[in-house]
Amino acid sequence: MDEADADSMAEMPEPRRKVAVGSREPMEEVRQTSTAGKEEASSETTALMEQVVGRENLKRALKRVVANKGAPGIDGMTVEELTPYLKAHWPRLRGELLEGRYVPKPVRAVDIPKPGGGTRRLGVPTVLDRFVQQAVLQVLTPVFDPAFSESSFGYRPGRSAQNAVAAGRRHVEAGLRWVVDMDVEKFFDRVNHDVLMARVARKVKDRRLLKLIRAYLNAGIMVEGVVEPRDEGTPQGGPMSPLLSNILLDELDKELERRGHRFCRYADDCNVYVGSKAAGERVMDSLGRFLEKRLRLRLNRNKSVVDRPWRRTFLGYSMTSNKEPKLKVARDALQRAKGDLKQLFRRGRGRSLKRVIWEVNQFTRGWVGYFRLAQTKNVFEETDEWLRRRCRWLLWRQWKRSRTRFKKLVQLGLDVERVKLSAGNGRGPWWNSGASHMNASIPAAWLAAQGLLSLSVEHRRLAVAV
Repeated sequence: MDEADADSMAEMPEPRRKVAVGSREPMEEVRQTSTAGKEEASSETTALMEQVVGRENLKRALKRVVANKGAPGIDGMTVEELTPYLKAHWPRLRGELLEGRYVPKPVRAVDIPKPGGGTRRLGVPTVLDRFVQQAVLQVLTPVFDPAFSESSFGYRPGRSAQNAVAAGRRHVEAGLRWVVDMDVEKFFDRVNHDVLMARVARKVKDRRLLKLIRAYLNAGIMVEGVVEPRDEGTPQGGPMSPLLSNILLDELDKELERRGHRFCRYADDCNVYVGSKAAGERVMDSLGRFLEKRLRLRLNRNKSVVDRPWRRTFLGYSMTSNKEPKLKVARDALQRAKGDLKQLFRRGRGRSLKRVIWEVNQFTRGWVGYFRLAQTKNVFEETDEWLRRRCRWLLWRQWKRSRTRFKKLVQLGLDVERVKLSAGNGRGPWWNSGASHMNASIPAAWLAAQGLLSLSVEHRRLAVAV
């Protein structure tokens, strides 16, 4: 956020009262009493909306939304247009929020391909709604997050997918060498609004904020110009959706803890580690009943399995079957990465190799960073070889004609007689990319000089102890 953004937020009027964000006191004061069925709500939990519209909270929310960029919603407003809009309309918007009159717009439907086939529907809120949701998220996170399970890792401050994977490996190393790999059927589409709101209301006593959250759940989704109402589900794509999913599934976490199970949950991906297949099947059946009865969710029985951890994938990782298992990149995660990289190379026919390498490096640097916990290095070395061959493939295609290939190979230092045999051999680009004449003329050192990142070197630099 630049100085203009900060100045615009500074112009917003002060809330009528200030409350310390993140205080632990309200969590103690709003605990439900089982006998009376009522709570003594602190003044702080009944005035959360004042925290939402607080100046510092809004500045943080604006900075995050601007940094995240993202596509416009149904109104077409871009992230760049948000700050001027807030300057002009903030007094009215603030009044609507404080008086419980703010009405979110429907989200825009976007279907994206799923790694295993099919599509997943995302809901893109308007930029203004993303801003309001982010402001709400920043206030609700310190209210709910401290009470979440230590075995919950998804979309939480200071936690990551790598933390979940490392914890799962430790459970297997401790002797729990069977896993209940649970898949909740269409979780984000099937969330029951009444069940979710009841759990939010356990800690949130501000009726205006409860009304706003319910309004976001019911806002509807625009598909091909028609708004479809929603009476269940929380659309993926909004800032609040991950927190709301954690609030709902925290009840599953607490049930697993009550039973003494070791587990790792990342959003709706949950692995429970047990000592035998029979124990795993009992856990699967009982948790299926729990989800249906308490949360009105269902297990996908076709995808939920009891199996050995080294035969399953968790957040892109798998592991070896050693007594002290080692983490590794799962086969399907590697294939997805190669598929994405192939697309980058295919789009590179009309661009310079250095430009393509820059784009490839942007992808692989993030990919290696995610898989920095992998303890088997061969996958990175093999992928390095594959990437170098892809670069040679691209060059062979760009050269197109035999005389161009002859000229380029000679320039690269290959013997003329050898070039005469190679330049017009009639074989395809992939065959030539692996042939000796291309390996000799375009060695690994030459590609490194063009800027190609070595995955194995980058992995050694980033690798951390598990």
